Amino acid sequence: MIANLVVLPSLLLALAAAGDGGPGAQRKDAAPVRVHLVKDEPAGAAPWVAASLAAARRATLSTRLSATVRAVSLYEGARVKPGEVLVLLVDDDLRAQLAAGETALTTARAQEERFRQLRAERAATPVELEQAEAQRAQAEAAVAASRANLAYTEIRAPFAGTVQARRVNAGDLVGPGQPLLDVEAGDLELQASLSESEAQGLRIGEELRFETSGQLGQVRITGLAPGGDPLSHRRFLRARVTKGGEGLRSGSFARLELPAAVVERREPWLPRSAVVERGDLTGVFVAEGGRAHLRWVSLGEPSGDRVPVRAGLKPGEPVIDAPGALRDGEPVEVAHGD
Repeated sequence: MIANLVVLPSLLLALAAAGDGGPGAQRKDAAPVRVHLVKDEPAGAAPWVAASLAAARRATLSTRLSATVRAVSLYEGARVKPGEVLVLLVDDDLRAQLAAGETALTTARAQEERFRQLRAERAATPVELEQAEAQRAQAEAAVAASRANLAYTEIRAPFAGTVQARRVNAGDLVGPGQPLLDVEAGDLELQASLSESEAQGLRIGEELRFETSGQLGQVRITGLAPGGDPLSHRRFLRARVTKGGEGLRSGSFARLELPAAVVERREPWLPRSAVVERGDLTGVFVAEGGRAHLRWVSLGEPSGDRVPVRAGLKPGEPVIDAPGALRDGEPVEVAHGD
């Protein structure tokens, strides 16, 4: 169980020095707040982890050229067929290069044929014939390169799907590797980041349940990273939606239910009222040495009015509940309550 203590915020040192009680004086009208001692508890009968829905097949289309966009006629939500032209780039200079290359190739082929006939009549040396053959091969390579570059001016759909994002408009100047369109296929998958204990016992092909927007479904694990990320030390999981995917969209928040094998794990839990948020960071106030210290923590998926702590706290540490306007480093006094 969770132990309850009482914290009485002390008077600021500057005001305490001016009073009769000295620097350790306290405000008599200070409202008490609770402190919870962090304890390991069972994770519960329904261990859920945060996840997100994503397209199982997704492509970000780009080009290898620097060119101006001639036309892009599709918008977000448009259905596309395999090989359908989605974006056209200005190709006048490339077509001119191709025409010049084809002319040079025709000339090189004629030159090679003449030297071949002269060689048959012993009127040309073998070296001259080899030079003519080399010039013809170079001309063929130049034409092939021009045709390949010309193909990159037509951005085509790699598969049947839906345009998820349109990033350019006609007249935009684009460069090599710049994203132009995002295309997604219809199938969805669940993606989640798991701790080592959460991933323990999971295997590819295993069926799990998920929940999103009040709708339950089922997924099959298709990918599980064998090692953890070097920074977060968490493992990445992919799971294909097999049931309950009707009406769902990529980017939606979901919760993934872990199997019973991890239910017996123990982890620190806190009341949600003890959690404070500062922008994108989440933390708690820990009472240490007579002061409140703000500690950044990593939290798991809440369950009711409690939330598990993944990292940042250890058992036995006193965490201040409902800190309100408490500030980092502010003096506090911990006293046992009823």
